[in-house]
Amino acid sequence: MKKFFKIFKYFLLVVFAFLLISVVVYLLDVTVNKPEVEISELETIVRVKVSENHYLLGNNWLKKNQYGTWEMYLEGSAYDRGVAFGKLTKELHKQKETAFINEIKNRVPNESFLTFLKYTVGWINRDLDDYIPEEYLAEIYGASIYMTDDYDNVGPKFNRLLNYHAAHDIGHALQNMNMVGCTAFASWDEQNESEQLLIGRNFDFYFGQDFAKDKIIAYYNPDQGYKFMSVTWACFSGVVSGMNEKGLTVTLNSAKSKIPIKGKTPVSIIAREILQYASNIEEAYDIARKYDSFVSESFLIGSREDGKAGLIEKSQDQTELFLSDTTRMIVTNHFQGEKMVDLPENIEYRSEGVSDYRYKKVESLMDSLCRLSIEDYVFMLRDRNGLGKDQLGMGNEKAINQLIAHHSIIFSPFENKMWVAASPYSLGIFVEYDMMSFFIDEKSDQLNIEQDSFLTSTQYKDYTYFLKIKEAIQVFLSTGNEFSLNEEQIARFIDSNEESFLTYYYLGDYYKAKGKYQLAIESYKVGLTKNVAKKSEFEHMKNGISESLAMIKE
Repeated sequence: MKKFFKIFKYFLLVVFAFLLISVVVYLLDVTVNKPEVEISELETIVRVKVSENHYLLGNNWLKKNQYGTWEMYLEGSAYDRGVAFGKLTKELHKQKETAFINEIKNRVPNESFLTFLKYTVGWINRDLDDYIPEEYLAEIYGASIYMTDDYDNVGPKFNRLLNYHAAHDIGHALQNMNMVGCTAFASWDEQNESEQLLIGRNFDFYFGQDFAKDKIIAYYNPDQGYKFMSVTWACFSGVVSGMNEKGLTVTLNSAKSKIPIKGKTPVSIIAREILQYASNIEEAYDIARKYDSFVSESFLIGSREDGKAGLIEKSQDQTELFLSDTTRMIVTNHFQGEKMVDLPENIEYRSEGVSDYRYKKVESLMDSLCRLSIEDYVFMLRDRNGLGKDQLGMGNEKAINQLIAHHSIIFSPFENKMWVAASPYSLGIFVEYDMMSFFIDEKSDQLNIEQDSFLTSTQYKDYTYFLKIKEAIQVFLSTGNEFSLNEEQIARFIDSNEESFLTYYYLGDYYKAKGKYQLAIESYKVGLTKNVAKKSEFEHMKNGISESLAMIKE
């Protein structure tokens, strides 16, 4: 017996040693080394509050415009820009980080699983800093210094901010979610009234109402590369939509990916380098293909030099440049190039039905509008309707305007102008920004485009109620916390968006979770009669009926 206990003791020591070594190896592997940077004068300068929502730091500044959108100017070296970004937006970034973490907790309420995900993501992204250029590491590090201490339990500040830059990619990694189900399009030559290139896009990145707040129009004047503008959020150095002084634009559209097992270069960082250092489509392609990306992505590139748009399609294994043989380009969430179109994951996603549907909707609008203007682009970006007489309701992923857009933007590279919609979504005033007049410190006469009349309608008020109840149901389904809807709330929820399958999809899930299986069946059956966005969502409701019937029989 003594011998047994002696062996068992040694066994426990070996196990403990193994676990200890594993933890040490893990921590060493996931530890991100801080980049070597020169001390910045901006570190010692006190941020000046000029007025409410207006701050200065040296020549850098941040202010909120009359339409409720933040505008920011950054200049200098990478580290200088990062320090300025962090200091100027520290309150905004705390709000953004809080919104991000709270939404993760809503979607993944189990603390043990959250901890598991934290370490899994940390392991996947253990060498993330090896795949990001030194310039952007320095900028991100500079901003990270001014992050809140409140979430240091999640990870060191620099690690956290690096991982937030890969949030789009991480979303793919965890569930292959299309949180970035965007629509973009471009036209040129005889397709347009001006015969000059135009590009438009809705950036449908949605991670809760709070995360959608406080977008920033950032003007960069870097010490290397081209000056550029980007629509971003606090302390996010990547690019998802932007234009540089050479009239080159870049926008990102997600594509179906294989499940990644190791982090590579975030696609927003690839887009940032393109925007800062490319002046035409070929140069953009050369930059994109030199990187290994974490996930698959489409980069829509508009080029004043080329007078047209091109599409860089990038999977985890290859990169392709797709050029249209017409005078327009439409991009949703599937690949179109010869190399990429037949990838299994592309075929799988197209079978869901939403990407091709939106593509055809843009195509039909372009055909009907003929010679396109800026106003026509606004009309298309705000379109909530289906093809032909299809009734989609509100919030359907088949719509160009899904009423979830973080931002909506139009570029006119030959004029050095862009129009960005004030919140919410693509519904607010499209505010004109003249890039060159800004950088030479002159104000141009703005030609803004009025807000959508839908914004002041009863229907929009109904949608805000629908969204509130839908998100409450989602939190209930994720957390299992006490939650109930009374008959009046349910009736109003149905009336608020009665043509949308989503209304009955979530009511069915709500009733099923409450054990009200007959009501769940009735809700799912109504949902199946509506225009369902994805094949998988249709199957979800069919399965909900089967599961509810089985529970009734028990």
